[in-house]
Amino acid sequence: MNITRRTFVQGSVVGAAALANGIAVADQTAATKPAAGNWIDAHVHVWSPDTKKYPTSPEILKSDFQPASFTPQELFAECEPSGVNRIVLIQMSFYKYDHSYMFQAMRDNPGRFSAVALIDYQRPDLRPHVEKMLGKGVRGFRLHSHGDAGEWVTDPGMANLWKLATELDFAICPLINPNDIQHVDSLCQKYPTTKVVIDHFARIGVSGQIEKEPLRQLCRLSRFANTHVKTSAFYALGKKTAPYDDLIPMIKQVYDSYGPERLMWASDCPFQVADPHEYEASIALIRDRIDFLSEEDKQWMLKKTAEKMFF
Repeated sequence: MNITRRTFVQGSVVGAAALANGIAVADQTAATKPAAGNWIDAHVHVWSPDTKKYPTSPEILKSDFQPASFTPQELFAECEPSGVNRIVLIQMSFYKYDHSYMFQAMRDNPGRFSAVALIDYQRPDLRPHVEKMLGKGVRGFRLHSHGDAGEWVTDPGMANLWKLATELDFAICPLINPNDIQHVDSLCQKYPTTKVVIDHFARIGVSGQIEKEPLRQLCRLSRFANTHVKTSAFYALGKKTAPYDDLIPMIKQVYDSYGPERLMWASDCPFQVADPHEYEASIALIRDRIDFLSEEDKQWMLKKTAEKMFF
């Protein structure tokens, strides 16, 4: 199934609540929230309503530009009440390779943001370009599979990028579909020392069902010690309805394979706050609702893993 950004987001408004099968949910009356003000959201997009100063790619349809804006100030209004004070910004595809707005947000809010950029891995000046971006605070580069990452495995530019990632110490952050996990596995076999962060469980569950074979493949990637997974985009996976307890069995399998030190929570705002979804419901799933997570596990998933990778 070719899952685009549009279909991924549209899936957020469908579904009905269900409890997890075979995994206990923490008793909310007894739950005690950890101290506020320490957490890291490992995946957020921002963009400006000022399209003259920050023009979007001509490939972007006006109907795709929703909401009209999501500025750092709008983000802080969502995340600060939940105790999140640092954020990993992911370059928005609206801007393609023009990172001006993301870098401006970082300059305006020192210490609050780290960054993952988009990259044309076939550009002839790949190394100097990567070094320049790292100098501006980028800590990873995002790859879009566009439905088929098979060509990545043999592409010379991709090989150079993965080699540079080890040499210059940055992360490769693939946005992939379930059928692409096998190709990332092949690249991890070739470059086992490269840091990898898989976005949104590799979109397992976007169909409404948690597919067993892709989940097995995702868990098998854990044999590469430098591979990590974002437990994120709950609004778009499984039943797509808060409190997202139906995702707990998938989280448990990934947790058992990777351990909390290689998992990081993220909201995927602003899509996580599109009606009827809310920011607090996303972080609460990890922070409050899963009884097999210890307080130390939560420290890793809500802060320390993202901190070691991106800050």
